[in-house]
Amino acid sequence: MPDLVLVPPLPPEDESDVDDLGFVRLDSPIGRIEIITRHFAVERVVVAERDLLPHDDQDERPDPLLHAARRQLTDYFSGHRRRFDLPLRMTGTIFQRSVWSALSEVGWGETTTYGRLGGAIGSPQAGRAVGGAVAANPLPLLVPCHRVLGRTGGVTGYTVGRGVETKQWLLRHEGIVYREGPVPVT
Repeated sequence: MPDLVLVPPLPPEDESDVDDLGFVRLDSPIGRIEIITRHFAVERVVVAERDLLPHDDQDERPDPLLHAARRQLTDYFSGHRRRFDLPLRMTGTIFQRSVWSALSEVGWGETTTYGRLGGAIGSPQAGRAVGGAVAANPLPLLVPCHRVLGRTGGVTGYTVGRGVETKQWLLRHEGIVYREGPVPVT
């Protein structure tokens, strides 16, 4: 199966174009999810923190890409999909995009650390900055930020859905063993 296709960011004049905005929702084991596309690429995946999603007040605006994205996420949750095959637009700084690109290489059932991600992008001492980029990931699940553990193998935090509880569910779903309990800060 092909890897994710990373498409370039939109030019500034197209960034505010809401006419091309599409979105669908799905229920999942980790809560309600909304997938958002613009200009033929997935731009955002939102996992509801308290059952509220960005476009709950609007009817879905599906298209073939969104149908494929919903199907692929459903297959992921049922255990039938381990890689995604969707065009993604990562909107962020050059540094963030480099972290997210490296993160997209971490496969099902594998983990990495903030330090290893920093090393993969040529910034081995940038652990905190890498952590900030991971936390700002607009495409959780598709770009697997849940697969990043602390250097001792523990869950250090998560900004998606219900936080650490969501991350732990995703790790267990993929058969990833992680260190239980508080992770020492060093």
